[in-house]
Amino acid sequence: MQRFFVKPYQIDEKAHEIHITGTDVNHIANVLRMRQGEELWVSDGEKKEYHCVIEAIDGGEVLLHILYAQEPDYELPSRIYLFQGLPKADKMELIIQKAVELGAYEIIPVETKRCVVRLDKKKAEKKTARWQQIAESAAKQSKRMLVPEIHSVMSYKEALDYAEKLDVLLIPYELADKMTETKAVLDKIQKGQSVGIFIGPEGGFEEEEVRAAVSKGAAPVTLGRRILRTETAGLAVLSILMFQLED
Repeated sequence: MQRFFVKPYQIDEKAHEIHITGTDVNHIANVLRMRQGEELWVSDGEKKEYHCVIEAIDGGEVLLHILYAQEPDYELPSRIYLFQGLPKADKMELIIQKAVELGAYEIIPVETKRCVVRLDKKKAEKKTARWQQIAESAAKQSKRMLVPEIHSVMSYKEALDYAEKLDVLLIPYELADKMTETKAVLDKIQKGQSVGIFIGPEGGFEEEEVRAAVSKGAAPVTLGRRILRTETAGLAVLSILMFQLED
């Protein structure tokens, strides 16, 4: 069943109505070709979702009748922030799509020293808008209760400063060893803690970047004896955390 996201002001629980506006109207009416009487799900972007039936499609609005509401437990019990070094080509699109499916709360593109891609302000804004659309689409498909925010591209220093508010910081690093120590770090992560994951671009992090992250409290971890691509590493960590944190 199709899923859409709305703002709280679009929901009128007393009247049992939801008003969908904007680009979703065209998607419902002309792309999905949905009609009066068809059912769908709507999330308020927080905790509640609504099972609805289309009551009317009129110009720039789709009017829904709320059949019932519920508060499912689809989200991870911890907020996970993926700090992703900018990769080449369209790899970022794949990373965002899969990270959203795996439960990432925010995704922050980061320019590091070994990044091949450099975006000027105009290109960065265009890319960010495109990435946010991908995040929304993935959130709808994977039954997320919210659409993860895709931040504007940050410098490495900005990313480290932003991450200081988080409870746990992890930085997978090819020179890190001792899987037992990595397991110990991951086992200490508790439900409710916020977790930041720093992933380097192709070529990884420079040693001084790792030292800078460690100085902010990040724990270097290993993902095994094999070298993972940048589009694989973050998803591997997210998968481990999802398995560990979910009941």
